[in-house]
Amino acid sequence: MVNPLAAGAWNADAQEYQKATRGTRWFESSRSALTIKMLVEAENLGGSELEIGEITFPAGSVPRRGHNHTSIEIFYVLSGELEHVVNGESYLLTPGMVGIVRPGDEVIHRIPGNEPVRALVIWVPGGEAARIAPGFDQRPGGSGSGGR
Repeated sequence: MVNPLAAGAWNADAQEYQKATRGTRWFESSRSALTIKMLVEAENLGGSELEIGEITFPAGSVPRRGHNHTSIEIFYVLSGELEHVVNGESYLLTPGMVGIVRPGDEVIHRIPGNEPVRALVIWVPGGEAARIAPGFDQRPGGSGSGGR
């Protein structure tokens, strides 16, 4: 069996990509003050294998209903406390914890405390950014190369 992650095998058909970037665009919700800074997506990755965003939930955020994704969704909490409800089961994620949602699962993200939550969100495969984009105002992110 060939290892799909072997050197070069996973991206043999990848387009040109940015070796260093500040991200591609911002999603901002005028209703809830939720923001997502898209860090990695097809535009700078050169392929749709995955997407990574830095998401900030405002303090006290309590969505009324859940939502689904067509990709695996992985949250890595950087700061704050995130109530991660998957198919009705609640988990409190604190900094350094990971939450996982499989395609088709219903998920709700709540912020129970008075501190905003910052997390990395990873979607595998990519495509979720395009799917959720119509629900957000958008502006360009920090484009160009460079690590600062």
